[in-house]
Amino acid sequence: MFQTFENSSDPSQGPARLAALRTQMVAHHVDAFFIPRADAHQGEYVAPRDARLAWLTGFTGSAGFCIATADKAGVFIDGRYRVQVRDQIADVFSPVHWPEIGAADWLKDALPTGSVIGFDPWLHTVDEINTLRDALPEMTLKATENLVDAIWADQPAAPTAPFFAQDISLAGESSADKRARLAPLLKADCAVVTLPDSIAWLLNIRGADIERNPVPQAFAIFHKSGAVDLFAGPNKAHDIADHLGAEVTTYNISAFAEHVKTSTCTVQIDPKTAPEALRLALANATVTHAPDPCLLPKALKNPTEIAGAKAAAKRDGVAMVRFLAWLDQEAHKGTLTEIDVVKKLEGFRRETNALRDISFETICGAGAHGAIVHYRVTESTNRPVKTGELLLVDSGGQYVDGTTDITRTIIVGTPSDTHRTCYTRVLQGMIAVSRARFPKGVGGQHLDALARFPLWTAGMDYDHGTGHGIGSYLSVHEGPQGISRRSTVALEAGMILSNEPGYYREGAFGIRIENLITVIPAPAIAGGDDRDMLAFDTLTLVPLDRRLIDTNLLSNDERDWIDQYHLATLDVLVADLRDDALAWIQQACAPL
Repeated sequence: MFQTFENSSDPSQGPARLAALRTQMVAHHVDAFFIPRADAHQGEYVAPRDARLAWLTGFTGSAGFCIATADKAGVFIDGRYRVQVRDQIADVFSPVHWPEIGAADWLKDALPTGSVIGFDPWLHTVDEINTLRDALPEMTLKATENLVDAIWADQPAAPTAPFFAQDISLAGESSADKRARLAPLLKADCAVVTLPDSIAWLLNIRGADIERNPVPQAFAIFHKSGAVDLFAGPNKAHDIADHLGAEVTTYNISAFAEHVKTSTCTVQIDPKTAPEALRLALANATVTHAPDPCLLPKALKNPTEIAGAKAAAKRDGVAMVRFLAWLDQEAHKGTLTEIDVVKKLEGFRRETNALRDISFETICGAGAHGAIVHYRVTESTNRPVKTGELLLVDSGGQYVDGTTDITRTIIVGTPSDTHRTCYTRVLQGMIAVSRARFPKGVGGQHLDALARFPLWTAGMDYDHGTGHGIGSYLSVHEGPQGISRRSTVALEAGMILSNEPGYYREGAFGIRIENLITVIPAPAIAGGDDRDMLAFDTLTLVPLDRRLIDTNLLSNDERDWIDQYHLATLDVLVADLRDDALAWIQQACAPL
């Protein structure tokens, strides 16, 4: 099993650890200290060594931070984690609704004028620190060593797994060609790249430094000549020296800070992703700010990557259908638990003989647990799958040709009218995004309302984005594209995103339906304007739970979309299914 079920959160340790941190704060003459989720590479997921927020507070979510003062400690979480955080932190910590309450506003209330706020400059971006300085002119921000590391006696070691090559047959373009294409576009003599997935894409390499995401923890300096200086852990790049070629020079990652301190040329950094420590180290260089040069090109998948995504989606779809057929046979018996479901689903994916890892910890929430948006089942939280309840299963696989992410909400037994009404409104939002046509230049924030409108008309909503970018055998959450109120990046052909509206009732149930979609040029419409338009092609093909669809709420177009979706699902998957799974999909894909 890739997934484990131990309880990684221990609120009982929080008070003693917070007290020890406060002792360090006094010794370092700071009145507050930041504990972010991030690591020095600013990825969403972190290695065990860098899980400082979870170690200190007990909160294990993938986004958030803590600020500790002498008498307060706020854990800042967004709408996805407001149920989860209450179960994971001790009462010496207080949940803070973020971004409604920002760090600066909280600090103004917590501390007097003249206070000193400590932070580890490797764990905060340039923009983040600049924003705080501007918002707190009467306080001092002080870069310090990491005060959590100072008290974490058994802190895990840094990852040591070697990097490996991603063959051009999967990447679709050589690293040399990528570098030759992008180098002339740099805004300076070189660009410092700090995001592991950007480095992975640029050099066609992968790693095993972060669970579930095959990224290499490294730093890179990308020169205008196309050459790259790669800074990695000892011997991590040794096995791929031939793959990297003569234009890529490898250094020990411990030399990175001193190396950039000697730079006197013009250097490009991305203030949204580069750590403040990098800016400080570049004191002798001329620094210019520009986006990470790999971000947008990485998001624009080439034909090979799109083909790989489709192949991965088909393979994963077969595993999902086998799982759903099994679930329908077994769940009503009343003997299954959430852990049983997670194990079985991973087993079906493993039987593809292509699974490299799951793409994140499977979210399997039965009944009330479905309302915990990023719920992770443990031995202590495991509950039965009960008749008459909804089961939300959000999961994915890492395959060498693509990364998958799919959510299905299933009824065990007979649904209530409330279940069907809420599910159908979520489904209508997912269909609206799937069917969208939009002009070039439109960002995800413009499409987000399409997914919410059916819920809004009933006085409902959800507190997460509608969609995120997806990597190609890389991070399951990939920028810069997305579908949310904050997603301003224009969508372009080749981008892959999730489409996952939801609805949650705390203490009762959760509903989410998720497919992956790719942006394509929209087919012309007779009589339409002569205007470049875009649309979505759905990659994920797995039946929806027809028992939860209230057809009375659907328009004719929505009914047609569902029937066509199921027809395409049957057409693509049926040849790879046998016996019970074959019978199940034929029934599940019957016309409404």
